[in-house]
Amino acid sequence: MRSIESPVSVFALGGLHEVGKNMYAIETKNDILIIDCGNKFPDESLLGIDLIIPDLTYLLENKEKVRALIVTHGHEDHIGGIPFFLKKLNVPVYATRFTLG
Repeated sequence: MRSIESPVSVFALGGLHEVGKNMYAIETKNDILIIDCGNKFPDESLLGIDLIIPDLTYLLENKEKVRALIVTHGHEDHIGGIPFFLKKLNVPVYATRFTLG
């Protein structure tokens, strides 16, 4: 019988119960794979704020485990945070040619 050495965790870093900031992580013992990195536009209660992006704190604390970013499609709520993400984490980005365009 084979034992499971590293269970898999799937969790949201943004985008849960809201429109925008979509970012999800799949984590094992040694690896983290990121799916999407979107933004959200502020409402009138956030004067002076231009853009809201997912909280990258957990990923920065575990940056040695982050392997790649997968982008599902090109809507702003799924790609808008990518420039901020890539300034902090140098990982490959995978998407279809159409999405990358």
